[in-house]
Amino acid sequence: MLERIVSNAPIFLLVAARCFALILTLPLFSSRTIPRIAKIALTGYMAFFIFPQVSFASGPYAAYASFIAKDGSFNLGYIFLLLGEGMIGIIMGFYISMIFAAFSTAGQFFSFQMGFSASEVYDAMSQVENPLMGQYFNLIAMLIFMQGRWFQKLFLGGLVASFKSINAFSIVNHQQQLLTFMLGGLTTLFKDALVISLPIMGTLFLINLAMGVLTKAAPQMNLMSEGFSIMMLMAFFIITVLMPVLCDYFLDSFSDGFRQLEVLFTQLSKGTS
Repeated sequence: MLERIVSNAPIFLLVAARCFALILTLPLFSSRTIPRIAKIALTGYMAFFIFPQVSFASGPYAAYASFIAKDGSFNLGYIFLLLGEGMIGIIMGFYISMIFAAFSTAGQFFSFQMGFSASEVYDAMSQVENPLMGQYFNLIAMLIFMQGRWFQKLFLGGLVASFKSINAFSIVNHQQQLLTFMLGGLTTLFKDALVISLPIMGTLFLINLAMGVLTKAAPQMNLMSEGFSIMMLMAFFIITVLMPVLCDYFLDSFSDGFRQLEVLFTQLSKGTS
């Protein structure tokens, strides 16, 4: 195994750079709770099985042949190729992170109305301060992501397919497509978050309105003192009722995200030599 890696070290390092960048930006795998040695080991494991399918003789990596001598030595340009490969992995991982950010953002939208706005704690999965409901949605989405074997589809399908279609020069030659892709991902993030949180936000708004009217009509009822309890119970009830629909929406979000990645690979592969 080591002899095979050493004899193909330039290719192996290029493949490992893209795999390592993907792991560093991918949800769950990018968590600080996962040891660095485990991330490096997983990178080497993935690169070992992928690099035999990559060749400098044909395919997108054929454009790298001029940067590497026959004896395996390389020049400064090879360093920039490693950076470009890492950038491809970062783009893939960051886009998947934006899909999960939609679920976390949805929880932030209605946490204030529920009375959980002050309950922000550190989320080890997203590595940011996140309200409890944002963490809850993020956890449900991660469980669905793992149960649906989307990680396997990303590694075995998306990652391997990227090596067959794009290289570091694709980023330079298609900057407009990349910019449009990332901006479209941010737009989708807020759209998905609003769609997920809108039923809960709308119901809580109507409850607030009704309590305000009743409090004005009968001040002695003092409904506002019970407002937080009512809002929390109703929000949890709505989430419980809508959970099957939300799970289906999470699955659709993953499918659309992977489909957009496939479209991006197709666009970047055009003109790649």
